Amino acid sequence: MLVDQFVETLRVDGERLAGAAERAGLDAPVPTCPGWRVTDLVRHVGGVHRWAAAHVVQQRKKPFEPDDERVFFAAPDDDGLLDWFRDGHHALTVALGAADPGLDCWTFLPAGSPLEFWARRQAHETAIHRADAEAATGARPLWRPEFAANGIDEILNCFFQRRPERLAADPPLSVSLRATDIEQSWTLRMEKDRLYVDAGHRPAGLNLTGTVSMLYLLLWNRAGTEDLTVDGDPEIWESWRGRATINWT
Repeated sequence: MLVDQFVETLRVDGERLAGAAERAGLDAPVPTCPGWRVTDLVRHVGGVHRWAAAHVVQQRKKPFEPDDERVFFAAPDDDGLLDWFRDGHHALTVALGAADPGLDCWTFLPAGSPLEFWARRQAHETAIHRADAEAATGARPLWRPEFAANGIDEILNCFFQRRPERLAADPPLSVSLRATDIEQSWTLRMEKDRLYVDAGHRPAGLNLTGTVSMLYLLLWNRAGTEDLTVDGDPEIWESWRGRATINWT
């Protein structure tokens, strides 16, 4: 995917997140984030948007210190919260859209360029949290297959490859993910030493088949296997979920 495609997806999903938050109400619980209300979700994403935009606009070569990050999450009371969110979201899309393709700044996952990284990461950050906001209304989003597949690649080949030994298993376990709406599959092998991710379908102890959006939500723990075709041992997925936590740093 191209940078402008990520930015456009970020724009749409941010608007839909705000719309869902408004429909649900800021006091509504977020089923996919136990313990959170919609207000917590909006404050989190609004702060992340400001934090990301600052790296791009300031062309920072290193991350902010934790004490310096707090300013980005200093949200107003609920009466002004959605306007605050929309302002930060808009500023991020403008910053990414106007950035020089040769932008040089800090990143924390592999990408073709720093600009591609920030556009991709913020598009997926916002997409998954849009799903959280819509869960508070009883709805579930659907994305273009190419975007959801890109998000699966990011979590499997970027996030989980930062410390693949955390996904080791003895005896080894394997999971195949097969999309029905795009010609793309992934096979996850939890070997004794680490996680291996193979492009394409291979017979596995557990085979999961469904739309790529459902597989995307599944890997982010925003959906279960009940909406997928399951072939094999479902306990393997519980073993995966017990190990597959995101490592941000």
